[in-house]
Amino acid sequence: MAKRPKPEEIVAKLRQADVLISQGQSVAEAIRAIGVTEVTYYRWRKEYGGLKSNQVRRMKDLETENARLRKAIADLTLDKLILQEAAQGNF
Repeated sequence: MAKRPKPEEIVAKLRQADVLISQGQSVAEAIRAIGVTEVTYYRWRKEYGGLKSNQVRRMKDLETENARLRKAIADLTLDKLILQEAAQGNF
């Protein structure tokens, strides 16, 4: 299985495809030239289209931080529920 490209590499490939298309190549030819499937190209375009590589890096960092904070909230909520039940004598 091929390794998954980094977000910065994806943005670079999308830019490369844009250049090829602007030079008159068809979208299908540009997609072949960057070495991905049409499905992958359009998925990347949807997720990363219009972003610069530093913005992609920042977005991924924020998504990671968000996931960490969500887990912390879930853990704290569970702790609070356990303490509430213990205080009510339900154990």
